[in-house]
Amino acid sequence: MAAAQAVEGASPTKPAWRGGFGRLWTAAVVSRFGDSLRTAALPLLATTLTTDPFLIALVSACGYLPWLLFGLLGGAIADRVDQRRAMWAVDLVRGALVAAFAVAVGAGHASMGLLMALAFALTTLGTLFDNAATALLPSLVPSGALGSANARVMTGQQIAGGFLAAPLVPALLAVSVAAPYGVDAASYVLAAALVASLRPSAPQRAARKAGSTLRGEIAEGLRTLRADRALRGLCAATTVCNIGMGALIATLVLHITGWLGAGQSGYAATITAYGAGSVAGGLLAQRLARRLGRMGSVLVAGVVQTGCLAAMGTVRALGMTVGAMALFGVMGMVWNVNLTTLMQERSPEAMLGRVSAAFRTLAVAGTPLGALVGGAAAASWGLNTPALLASGLFVVAVAALIPARAA
Repeated sequence: MAAAQAVEGASPTKPAWRGGFGRLWTAAVVSRFGDSLRTAALPLLATTLTTDPFLIALVSACGYLPWLLFGLLGGAIADRVDQRRAMWAVDLVRGALVAAFAVAVGAGHASMGLLMALAFALTTLGTLFDNAATALLPSLVPSGALGSANARVMTGQQIAGGFLAAPLVPALLAVSVAAPYGVDAASYVLAAALVASLRPSAPQRAARKAGSTLRGEIAEGLRTLRADRALRGLCAATTVCNIGMGALIATLVLHITGWLGAGQSGYAATITAYGAGSVAGGLLAQRLARRLGRMGSVLVAGVVQTGCLAAMGTVRALGMTVGAMALFGVMGMVWNVNLTTLMQERSPEAMLGRVSAAFRTLAVAGTPLGALVGGAAAASWGLNTPALLASGLFVVAVAALIPARAA
């Protein structure tokens, strides 16, 4: 257990913007801005290369697969190396890859194979970066400020990705088909420079045992996650929720345009409401944690989200769906902020990368499974079925959280 573990319900302090946290926050927001430009532009590019839905879906699958193959390895490496150096080095490599992709696209050499290769490579590198970033934050802010720091990072990323980047994509594409990828490459380089300037306190790491292997260290991380009742319950609940989320996300456009008959404008309104709700959730997460504790906040978030999904699946009205998705976004951010903070507080400092990797790998596995189940359910029983299925899965997740709250 981390020596600096915060007491649930204690009043958290706030991280200072000046210094390391401010630069890390800026790097995270800049990088998310560039990534959002790329992820918004890629589907449009894919549709100019093929009309085969399976090939387009494969691009998305290549963005998940590396977590299942290399996620645990990325966490083990993050605990072995200087996390700051790993992060800026990874960002430079990712910047070079995206820059090369932009050149290929601009020269007319884009192909579906190239899109798949880029998605696979970026996510593979991300398995190291994301785990290192989770482990680095506690060395930059006081232990009591972790919740506030996570909320500020996630809220800033949501604003940059959901509200600033998306509207710019059409304008950038009007300049050049390669422009969004060029901006994304530049964002990686800027983020790398900001991270390289950090001077975090060194983590307290015991010397590795003679003969220690990556496989053994990965197993140690899995055992640590399993031994912590609260983290184990959170991991199980998040995995089940992600199955439901995968089912919902994969079919949401059909739910709105088909079952509701609300068209593309209805879909846009729903997505905007979800983004706005997520930003509001970032502002609410710490206040709720002070009142209910972190586990209590996650539990309340799960209960409210269950109701939102049930309403979406039963009430055939666009206004209800927009409102439900806004509230769903609020509670989703409350869940994510408190989950991440709990993981940082409860994990041994020298093992945070591995615990984070084990948690994320298991949780990510649920999303593609849910997408397949949601598609089959919508085809067999109706376009509102995935929302109802997700609601049922959230009930199971909440049930898994109840005993974990007492840990």
